[in-house]
Amino acid sequence: MSPQTLNLILLFVLAALYVPVLVNLIERRSGQEDAATFLSIYLVIGLLLDVGEGLWRGGQLRIATTQVANDFQLYGALALAFLLTLTVVSFTRRELRVWLILGTVWILGFIIFVPNLLRLGDVIWTNGRFALTFERLAPTWAVLGWIVFMLGAIINVRSAYGRARQPLLRNRLNYWTPVFLLIILNDILIMIGIPLPGNPIRLGAAVLGTFIIVTHDPPDLREIARRVLTYIITTIVIVGFYIAGFSASQTVFKALPNFDPLLVGAGIALLLSFIFTPLLSLVQRWVNRWLNIHEYHPSRTLHAYSEQISNILDMQKLANVAVGLIIEAMDITRGFLFLVDSELPSDAQKSYHLRAVRNQGERQIRIITLMQDHPIVKQLTQEGRPLLQYDLDLLPIFRSVSSSEREWFNHLEAEVYLPIFSKREWIGLLALGSKISGNRYTEEDLVTLSALANQTAVALENARLVDNLVQLNTELRQAYRSLDKANQDLERLDQTKSDFISIASHELRTPLTTMVGYTEMLIEDITLPPHVHDMLKGISKGTKRLHEIMDSMFDIAQIDMRTLQLHIVPVDTATLVKEVGERLVQSFMERKQTLIINVPPLPMVRADPNLLKKLFQHLLTNAIKFTPNGGRITISANPHPAHNSEMPSGGVEIIVSDTGVGVDPDVSEIIFSKFYHPGDLNKHSTSKTRFKGSGAGLGLALAKGIVEAHSGRIWVESTGYDEINFPGSKFHVVLPLSNLDKGEETMMGTELKYELG
Repeated sequence: MSPQTLNLILLFVLAALYVPVLVNLIERRSGQEDAATFLSIYLVIGLLLDVGEGLWRGGQLRIATTQVANDFQLYGALALAFLLTLTVVSFTRRELRVWLILGTVWILGFIIFVPNLLRLGDVIWTNGRFALTFERLAPTWAVLGWIVFMLGAIINVRSAYGRARQPLLRNRLNYWTPVFLLIILNDILIMIGIPLPGNPIRLGAAVLGTFIIVTHDPPDLREIARRVLTYIITTIVIVGFYIAGFSASQTVFKALPNFDPLLVGAGIALLLSFIFTPLLSLVQRWVNRWLNIHEYHPSRTLHAYSEQISNILDMQKLANVAVGLIIEAMDITRGFLFLVDSELPSDAQKSYHLRAVRNQGERQIRIITLMQDHPIVKQLTQEGRPLLQYDLDLLPIFRSVSSSEREWFNHLEAEVYLPIFSKREWIGLLALGSKISGNRYTEEDLVTLSALANQTAVALENARLVDNLVQLNTELRQAYRSLDKANQDLERLDQTKSDFISIASHELRTPLTTMVGYTEMLIEDITLPPHVHDMLKGISKGTKRLHEIMDSMFDIAQIDMRTLQLHIVPVDTATLVKEVGERLVQSFMERKQTLIINVPPLPMVRADPNLLKKLFQHLLTNAIKFTPNGGRITISANPHPAHNSEMPSGGVEIIVSDTGVGVDPDVSEIIFSKFYHPGDLNKHSTSKTRFKGSGAGLGLALAKGIVEAHSGRIWVESTGYDEINFPGSKFHVVLPLSNLDKGEETMMGTELKYELG
């Protein structure tokens, strides 16, 4: 068989090797479909190039010169470099548009240069020593394109390596480096005119590229390097020791009459067998230190871990100790312990709530809920093995994970998730960050971590039981307190009902009797004697009092039934409180009290002005009544900041302060109840200004109802009730501001500084 025939057979064998690689790529391309498609085209073109070369070398393909054949190989190298770039860009999940445009530019270049559409001369460029002829323009354009696309592929891989957070992904990206080196070597041989028949180096690069795409977790290059370096260095040391020892023995013992080289060699070999194991261990430690590989002892770690967490019953302490031990033993950046609370509604599938165990003051992690059919839940509960963030990012089975859930996991900056099971129930999750060294988690690491998670299960279950017990006791104590408070409120309510009967009989019967006794009299008759006019004044006064009480009771009834109608308009609070204060001038004069109003310019609130007048009239009347003669009542205001969903646009806060007897903090909420009276019920009076005079007990209840009808808040601040030192009280009213439509401007009220008395 001639050398030409053997060469031809070799070429077709190399071409045939592309087929199983292509089949394997198509069958196992899940997760990297786009990259596999481009690499498949790469393999097909490589196959066709080898077949074409075989036909040419066998004389079946007529090509004028070897130079033309080499140029075709060069054009093929350009096409393959372009496809390699598209493969790498798709693999790293980057945008293809720029590279497709560059590919189009190079195709247009060939369309322009080959038929000489630009009408270029035979010599395009020269510097005296070198010249670019028109004949070599297309091959030169191909070489330039090959450089651009190869650089693009390399830059894309290194850029993705710099962005990658998971060591597993960085390890996978490192496998592209030998691919590039093989292709560069193969194509440079083509460019200098000495291509290898069949381009076997390119086939090796294609096989390695296929391996990268179809293998989700290729072997760790760092581990391979560690083992290779360890054995190479150990071998070199042993060979050097053997040669040095044998040479030294030749020099020292050769003059002896019984010198036997074989015996000396055997002795040196025996000595090397004794030192091989410690030497290998020493070299391995040196290589680990050089490659920044952290060593730990799994059995020692498991033993120390089990001893320190077995008796911990406090949940936060358990999380701190467990995560801290793992971080210290395996040199990890961060770690979290999550409790998993399962819930199985009668009409739905099981759900799992993941809540982090965090110390007071630490950044809180929101609770996430995952359903039973969620791919992450299936992976953790059914497989029962660690889940890697690398798998979560790249495996097709996790494509249905929502963006918000991915954001939650990415926010943890964890690299591995370890489920914790107790009695086959998922009760916890350990989330561990990357190693400080930047190395990946090995299979030995994951086995050790799974064992640690299993040891955590018992301690976690005990801590959960204790935690639930403490929580149950807390809830019981709270329930007892609430029950006791409810009993006290019921007693007050029962007493209030009795008081209401007394108030109603006193406050309503007297005005009604007055009205019944004197309504038939001629009120407008000026001929009546003076004593008749006195009676008419009493009727008028009683009627007004009765009217006010009935109005208040009607408003309270509407508030209770939620039928209070609001007539909303923009209201200037400063003008409104001044108007209310001027209505009560007579009351301030009778009690010799001073009213001070100090309101800055504030946004106008949208409210019912009539109801707000009733609100501030009741507050001022209450302040007058419980402030001694000569006291001071102040109305101030300020803007209220926005507060979540309660007041998203902020509000206006009005404060009514007095120098009166104050309010007992224990009753600061009860005073807003209907018919509540702070003092002696015998102190009823039809006078609204009498010091500590009692009334119907509806004023503050009505004020609270009006404020809440406007979605506002009202409360009182006071250091206590004291009829000697008069600590005073402050009633706060906060009214919300409305949301402004687009383009709408805030209406501002007037500034008011006013003093009466």
